Amino acid sequence: MYIALFKSLYYTKTMSELTDYIESLTDAIKDRHQWLEQSEIPKLKEDLRVFQTSYSVLYNAFLKKGLINEDPYKQEAKVREIQAPDTSNFPEGEKMDRLGVRFADFDNQLDFLVNFYEYTVEFFTMDRIKRILSLVKFIDWTHFSSNSSSINTYYAVEFVNQSRMYLDPLTLSLINESLGNLARITGSVIATLKLFANFNRETYKLRVRVALTAALPEGETPTPAQIKKKFPSAMPGTSYYPELIEEIIKEDYSSNGEEMRKAVLKSLTVAKKKEDKPDPVSFKQYLIEGVRMVGSVSGVLADVSFKLNENRELLAHKKTTFRQKFENFIRKLFRREEEPVLYDLQYVDRAGNTSVKRVNFNALRADIDKRTKSLGQIVADLAKLEAAQENQLLSFLEKNIRYLQTLHKTLTAMDEYFKANVDKSDRSRVKGIKPELSTIKDTFVRANQKRCDYIALKEEAAQFERLGVTASNK
Repeated sequence: MYIALFKSLYYTKTMSELTDYIESLTDAIKDRHQWLEQSEIPKLKEDLRVFQTSYSVLYNAFLKKGLINEDPYKQEAKVREIQAPDTSNFPEGEKMDRLGVRFADFDNQLDFLVNFYEYTVEFFTMDRIKRILSLVKFIDWTHFSSNSSSINTYYAVEFVNQSRMYLDPLTLSLINESLGNLARITGSVIATLKLFANFNRETYKLRVRVALTAALPEGETPTPAQIKKKFPSAMPGTSYYPELIEEIIKEDYSSNGEEMRKAVLKSLTVAKKKEDKPDPVSFKQYLIEGVRMVGSVSGVLADVSFKLNENRELLAHKKTTFRQKFENFIRKLFRREEEPVLYDLQYVDRAGNTSVKRVNFNALRADIDKRTKSLGQIVADLAKLEAAQENQLLSFLEKNIRYLQTLHKTLTAMDEYFKANVDKSDRSRVKGIKPELSTIKDTFVRANQKRCDYIALKEEAAQFERLGVTASNK
């Protein structure tokens, strides 16, 4: 009788503590969700954007140096879900083709992750977290060494070392900065994803408690077998994770369960901010994102520059006489200024009207090279962007959007010019730039949208201020 009474009282006490814990856990998870959404989601997205940009610098350097073969199907590849590229070994003689495909796939996966992924707490399930972890670890940036057991890392190190040869100081600095970013951000992304993983674990355990508490036998500690038996009917369509069920049993029924529950609540606690004066409204991040988008095109411009040179040489080979070749030789020998290379390009506007404009190829190439370097520096220096004034960022963004729009028209016309004017026998050797043109257009369209968002929000905030209403960040 006394034993039964003791069990009844103990069970009542345990159930009361469990009910209180479920309430506390629910509140903690709600606060944690809000913190992750407002603080960690934007941080993760920005980290991955810098990660993608930094990798693009290396990937384009590998292509430019001819260390890997360009994947001819890269532009047609469709990514529907994150999937890390192949990591299996292959023969030494196949490295240019194999790694050309893998590194192109990695570039596509990062583009999908940054520009098309949904960034909400609910979307980051355990499966997606694992996928992103596998992707950022595809190359081991944190232990970037030729001693790596990863074949992709081993050859990436080899290619970086070869890419560093005979480079100007600025490009070399950009490569080194990109490597540093990749190592740093890998650690940051892993740490952030661990926060999401822990949140998912505790959310899952809370759901199990709420769904199964009433369905389990009273007055005794449930076993994993009992929970598994009730699981399909109580939580249909939900995966059963044995290790998390074990954690629930230990936290709710073991002798040190109280300490374990306190530890869980502590791990979910969000530090309260001091509520002093409200922060002034700022939409600067829209401008920074727009500038980074524009900056990310530096690697594409480097590729365009390389292809234009190849096409120019192909066309010059057709038109250059022996006398001209001799004059070019003498000019280079005495370091005389090279005569301008002029092309009459045909432009077609939206209405289908055509016009012809003479373009100095050498001046265009020099301008592209100059812009490539300046944009590369912008990408590498996040601190400088954060410190810049909003009017400086807006001016820089508008100037470079206009530049990319104009450049896109010129390059489109030049691409057609080369294809039309080389010998028919050489047309298959012309290096087309349609993929680069597509990237440039997508970049200035998305960057311009950030500029428009910024201007609209600033105007809205100004209207609220005139009405005496306090605006808030969106």
